[in-house]
Amino acid sequence: MNAIENGISFDVEEYFHALNLRPVAPESAWEDMQRRTATTTRELADQLAVHGIKATFFFLGWVAARDRVLVKAIHAAGHEIGSHGVSHRMADELGPDAFRDEARSSKALLEDITGTPVLGFRASTFSIGPKTPFALEILVEEGYRWDSSVFPVRHDRYGDPTFSRVPIVVNTRSGPIVELPMLTWRVFGQNVPAAGGGYLRLLPVAIVEKALRAMNAAGSPGVLYLHPWEFDPGQPRLLRGGLGALRHYSGLGKTKAKLERLLRGFRFGPLGKIAAAVDASAASA
Repeated sequence: MNAIENGISFDVEEYFHALNLRPVAPESAWEDMQRRTATTTRELADQLAVHGIKATFFFLGWVAARDRVLVKAIHAAGHEIGSHGVSHRMADELGPDAFRDEARSSKALLEDITGTPVLGFRASTFSIGPKTPFALEILVEEGYRWDSSVFPVRHDRYGDPTFSRVPIVVNTRSGPIVELPMLTWRVFGQNVPAAGGGYLRLLPVAIVEKALRAMNAAGSPGVLYLHPWEFDPGQPRLLRGGLGALRHYSGLGKTKAKLERLLRGFRFGPLGKIAAAVDASAASA
């Protein structure tokens, strides 16, 4: 097993928060929809415990406000708690003022629940990039020390292929912040997404393994993400056909086994640990 410890994270949101389901699950309907993330999130914590692995759980404020017990349970199990905003709107949709409000209020909520500082953030749908030059500066001002929202790929919804593929310190006008970009695999001069999520569900797990090995061989950790709803094949089928349904439902029944294979083959830990190492290295340089 490789000596480098990679980062593993889970964006804790309900299945109906996913961007693909927005046409059939508007925010006005959320309160009346079946909630399922608590069960799968606890099952994920149990799976990690078998391997002695601690992870980062980015809680959506909407979920945390309605299930404080779940947040406390994950925190009590020794996992790191990060913020995933409140509404699951993308950073560019929110704009600077609303983005600040969500970063501030979600942090305050999670800190009130856990009694510990929340230092890490992940924007909805990896939406920090060229369209949101305000985001990292605002996070610094709101007390965050690190972020994991940049995906250095080309995608129809997000991405910045010019961004660093490895963790770095970004200097904003308000101070520095560590950015932990999503894992990519460099193939024929292009960044291939391999960070988990839909890429793990839709593609062979060997692609993620090769990307991790390549990143580790270069001396850097890879950062993976998943959602609890991606382990829930029994969730209500709100979409019938189309690209959105393909993106959301494909591979749900195989995700747990794929994750298990990764947990057995690589070392993993919380993202904050990687960020602290990057910060310390930058300070001593």
